[in-house]
Amino acid sequence: MTAFGPQSSNHSAPVYNWPVTPKHQIDGFGIEPPLSDVAREFQSTLRKFAVNVARPMGQKLDRMSAAEVIAHDSPFWGFRKEYLDLGVDLRILAEMPPLERSQMFCILFEELGFGDGGLAISIGAGILPQYLSLLFGNEFLIERFPQDLLGCWAITEPDHGSDSLDPRGTLRHPGTAYGRPNLVAKLHKGKLILNGQKSAWVSNGSVAEVCILYCASDTGSGPDYQHGCVLVIPLDLPGITRGKPLEKLGQRALPQGEIFFQDVEVDLDYVLAGPEEFERAVYLIHAEANVLMGATWTGAARAAYQMAHAYAHERRQGGVPIYRHQMVAYRLFDMFRRVETSAALTRRVAHYNQAADMPALQAAMAAKVTGTEIAFSVASDAMQIFGGNGITHEYPIEKILRDSRLSMIEDGVNDFLSIKGGYYLMQDDLP
Repeated sequence: MTAFGPQSSNHSAPVYNWPVTPKHQIDGFGIEPPLSDVAREFQSTLRKFAVNVARPMGQKLDRMSAAEVIAHDSPFWGFRKEYLDLGVDLRILAEMPPLERSQMFCILFEELGFGDGGLAISIGAGILPQYLSLLFGNEFLIERFPQDLLGCWAITEPDHGSDSLDPRGTLRHPGTAYGRPNLVAKLHKGKLILNGQKSAWVSNGSVAEVCILYCASDTGSGPDYQHGCVLVIPLDLPGITRGKPLEKLGQRALPQGEIFFQDVEVDLDYVLAGPEEFERAVYLIHAEANVLMGATWTGAARAAYQMAHAYAHERRQGGVPIYRHQMVAYRLFDMFRRVETSAALTRRVAHYNQAADMPALQAAMAAKVTGTEIAFSVASDAMQIFGGNGITHEYPIEKILRDSRLSMIEDGVNDFLSIKGGYYLMQDDLP
């Protein structure tokens, strides 16, 4: 014992179990208290699926045309089958206590995003008709549409993008009108008649079997977005057709496309929320989808960070692995810090909203905006570490960069969400 050491020692104290040169290794799921055995097994299974199935499948689909992605012999359908074989059951998840449920949803979408962001969004959009039916407690729709049917969420329209999420027109420029809806449901002889279209940005729109449809309604005084309606309908009804699948910069593994409706008759049994419930239904799906987005792109950011971390140990420059260069070490730490910030916020918001009597939409928006912007910035920094190799198809970094750039636009552009989130922070009533 030296003069600089403790005068008395208690060798049972935890600190004496540390290595002489302390260094803690954080596992691949990040800074999180120990998971339960069930949650850890779930996370481990999904990580293997992400790395061994989703990532290589996403890379393969990324090099195909949009028409090839949705063809009957496309690898997309093999991926879909392998995901269904995992046996993720929405009803079981929905019945879990709030903390466990929020944790499982975050694990699910962080790990799917870790594998491939576009395919993760396909799965997320694919469960929304069934999941919202569960949340509304609509037994007819729950039984009518089993979980193995691929779903889509149709809300965006050619003339109405993010403003479709603003039925009260809170964010409209003063003195302007919302404009005519592109799709209207009109009540006629005890049925709803649908005429119009949804835009090319409907995720899974070109391949889905069931749709959760948000649209304006006309009860006799003209189309009205503020009092619209929400339907869960099969997409094989007479009068429904699809447009060409969308070619786009990123998330090419995610099929997107227009859906057209011409005199489509829908029984009232398929109404999930009528005009009096419409604003509440927009709020609910928006809150759920924004947290899903935060988790998905946290996973993508973590993938970019881990790839850059591994590459920095492999790539040598100046006679040493590049992680030994101060700028690379600084950049990796900054990436790590941002990924963990995104994960912490998203997981906290998920738990808060699952436990609350009513979710906080402004919190969900914060998770989405933060998660997507961090994913893009981390992917960009990862590309900088990869250098010239990062811009080639040999490495997946350029794909993550393209995919994450789109995430700041989908499910409400981040600018719109930030303004609307600011209004939700105000104490006075919204206009």
